[in-house]
Amino acid sequence: MNLAVKLLREFKDRNARQKLKGYRDKTQLIRKRNLEAWDHRHLQAESLRLKKKAQSGMPLDELLVDAYALVCEAAKRTLGLQPYDVQIMAAIAMHERFLIEQHTGEGKTLSAVMPAYLNALTGKSVHVLTFNDYLANRDAKWMGPIYSFLGLTVDSVQAGMSLPEKREAYAMDITYVTAKEAGFDYLRDTIALDEADTVHRPFHYVIVDEADSLLLDEARVPLVIAGEPDFSRNDGVRFAEVARQLQRDEHYVFDEFQRNVYLNEAGSAKAEELLGCGNLYDSDNSHLLSSLNCALHAESLLKKDVDYIVRDGKIELVDEYTGRVAENRHLPDGLQTALAAKEGLLTLAGGIILGTITFQHFLSLYPKICGMTATAQASAMEFEEMYALEVVQIPPNRPNIRIDHPHRIYTHKEAKLKALVQEISSVHRTGRPILIGTSSVGESDMLAEALAAAGVPCHVLNAKNDAEEAEIIAKAGEIGAVTVSTNMAGRGVDIRLGGGNPSQAEVIAKLGGLYVIGTHVHESVRIDNQLRGRSGRQGDPGSSVFFVSLEDELFLQFGIDKVIQPMYRDLRQDEVLGESVLYSKIEHIQRVIMGQNFHIRQELNRYSDMVEEQRRILYEERLGILKGETKLSPSEQRVRLYYIDKFWADHLAYVSYIRESIHLTGLANRNPIDEFHEQIIQAYEQIQDKIDRASANMLVKLGGSNDPAKWEKFGLKSPTSTWTYIINDQYMEYLQNPGSWNPGTIIAYWMRKILRPIFGWSKF
Repeated sequence: MNLAVKLLREFKDRNARQKLKGYRDKTQLIRKRNLEAWDHRHLQAESLRLKKKAQSGMPLDELLVDAYALVCEAAKRTLGLQPYDVQIMAAIAMHERFLIEQHTGEGKTLSAVMPAYLNALTGKSVHVLTFNDYLANRDAKWMGPIYSFLGLTVDSVQAGMSLPEKREAYAMDITYVTAKEAGFDYLRDTIALDEADTVHRPFHYVIVDEADSLLLDEARVPLVIAGEPDFSRNDGVRFAEVARQLQRDEHYVFDEFQRNVYLNEAGSAKAEELLGCGNLYDSDNSHLLSSLNCALHAESLLKKDVDYIVRDGKIELVDEYTGRVAENRHLPDGLQTALAAKEGLLTLAGGIILGTITFQHFLSLYPKICGMTATAQASAMEFEEMYALEVVQIPPNRPNIRIDHPHRIYTHKEAKLKALVQEISSVHRTGRPILIGTSSVGESDMLAEALAAAGVPCHVLNAKNDAEEAEIIAKAGEIGAVTVSTNMAGRGVDIRLGGGNPSQAEVIAKLGGLYVIGTHVHESVRIDNQLRGRSGRQGDPGSSVFFVSLEDELFLQFGIDKVIQPMYRDLRQDEVLGESVLYSKIEHIQRVIMGQNFHIRQELNRYSDMVEEQRRILYEERLGILKGETKLSPSEQRVRLYYIDKFWADHLAYVSYIRESIHLTGLANRNPIDEFHEQIIQAYEQIQDKIDRASANMLVKLGGSNDPAKWEKFGLKSPTSTWTYIINDQYMEYLQNPGSWNPGTIIAYWMRKILRPIFGWSKF
C-alpha cells in the first residue's frame, strides 16, 4: 500500500476514535443529569428556560447536555423509550453537522429527536427529511409526544395537502416531510404572486434520513414545476417506427458501457431514406435528429419491467436504487414522448417549465445540514467533496453477528438460477425465512415462477404490487416465509423475526435468523449493504450471500471480459467458481463504477450550477419585491413579478434546448461545458432588459391602476393550474460527454455534416 495513503488512513482512524471518545464522554455527562426525580412541571419549566437561553443568543453547544438529558427523560415518560448510549452519540454528531452511519435497527428515528429539539429551541425552522410520506407521518406522530411534552410543536407535510394546511405544518417548530415535497413546495413559493400564498419559513437546520440515497443517488434529479399538462398523440410514433427498422451494429452502436446509443454512417443514411429529410445533420433538421436519437434510446436501451412498467395505460418509471415506482417521475420530454410511442400510449405533454431545482441545490439552501443512514462509509469521499459532510461511524448497541458469506460465482445465468432454486428450496424446508433481492420486476417474476415449479410458495414484492408492500413485509420474517423482492425491500424496511411474535422469533433465531440472498451485485456497494442490512438487526442472528454469474448485465456492461482470464469466460459449468481472483475482480469493477458515477455527477453539476446561480440572483430580486422591501406600488409589484416569472420560464426553455444539443459542439473541437456556459450567460444578461421594457409597457397600459380585476384582464395572474414532476435525466450523462462517442459515429457526423455539403456528395 502506498505509504501516503496508509498514513492518511491511520490519521483518519485515529481522528475517528478520538471523536467517538469525545461523544462517549459527553454521553456520560448527559447520563449524570439524572432527571428521574423531577416532576412534569419542573421538566417543562426547564425546557422553557433552555428555549429562552437559545433565543437570547446562547450557543447551542452550551445547552446540548441539558437539552439531551431532557429529551431522554421525556422519551422515557411519554413513549417508554430509553435511548441507548450509541443513540445519544449519534445525536451529538448530528448536531455537530456530521453524517452518521448507524446500523439498521439501531433507532435512527429517536436519535434524530435530540438534535431536532435542540436546534428548534432557537425558534427557527427544523426539517427532518424522510424517505416517503408514510414515514414522515409515522415519525411525526410517533415522536410527537416527546416534542409536545417539552413545549414544542411538530407536524408532517403530506402530498395533496391544501396550501393553508402546508403553511401551518411548516410553521411548526419541527416539520417531517419528504425532500421531494419540501422541494416542490419551495418551487411553488418561487412563483407565488402574493406572500400569503407561500408556505415555507426561512430555512435553518435539516436532518436528512437515508442520506446516501438523497445526497448521492438522487442528488442530480431535477424537481420541476410546470404549467398545466395535456395528453396528446404526436409524431413520436413516426420516429418509433423508424427506430424499429434500424439494426444493431449495422445501423447503430452503443458506447463502451451500453449507456447510450449512436447512429453510424449506414444508420444515418437509412434514417434519411425513411424520414425523407435530406441531410440529417443539417441545422434545419436538428429536431429530427434529436427525436430519432430519443426513439432509438427508448427502443434499444429502456427495458420494460426493468426500467419502467406499464400500468393502467400509463408509463411508470422504476427507481433503479429502490425498485419502487418513482412517483411523478418523467424522463425529459423528448425521451418520455419516445417511450410512450414505443408502447403505443398517449403522451403527457410537459407544459411550460416555470421553475426547476435539483435536490443537491435545494439542500444547499439550508445553512445547517446533517444526515443519517446505514450505509455511508463506502462513499465518504464523495460526501466530503460534494457537501463538505464528514462521515462518522457509530458503533452498534449490540454486536452485529450476521454472517456475510462470500459471493457464489457461476459461469452463466442458467447455472446461477439452478443453484438459487436449489439453495432456496433446501433452506425453506428448515422453516427459516428467506428474503431474495432481485435486479428487476422481470427477474422477480421469473424467479417466483421457477420457485413455484419447484414447489416453493413465495410472496413477490415489486413495483407492480407495491400496494401490498406493508402486508408482505410484515410476514417476511415469519417461519417458512419466502419473499422475492426488487430493491423495494433493500432500504427503509424493518423485517422482524417471527413477524413480531416472540415465540416464533426464538425458533427462527435458533434456525439462524433471516437469510438474505441477492441475485446480483449492484453498481454501488452501498445498495448491496442495504440489502444485507435487512438481516441481523439489533444483534439478531442472520446471514447473507450474493449469487452472481459472469453473464450478469453489470459485468458484461462494464467489461468483465477485460479483467477476467479467457479460461473463465469460456467455461459453462454448474459448480461455483472458487478462485479468489474473481472476488477481487468483481470488487474492482464496483469500485470503478462508483468512481465513474462520481465523475459523472461532478460533470453534470457543471451544467446545472451556473443555471442555479442565475436563478438565485433573480429570485433574490423577486423575493424582495414579494415582501415589499423595494417599496413599489401594488401594480408595479404585480407587473414586475409577472415578467420575472415569464422571462425566467423562457430562459429555462432556452437552457433545455441548448443542453440537449450541446454535445455536438464537442465534434467541432469546442468544449461543450464552456460553450454551454457562454450561451446561457449571454441569454441571461438580456433578461433584465426584457423585464424592464415589458414592465414599462404594461404599466402604461394599466395607467397605474391597482385594481386586481384590471390585472386579470391583462393576464397578470398565476397559471390556472400547475403540476410538479421529477426529471429522470441520467440518459443525458453520455450525450454531454462526447469523449464517449464511438469513432464510427464521429466519422458519420463529419461526413454528413461537413464533407457532404462541401463536396456536394449525395452519398458516401
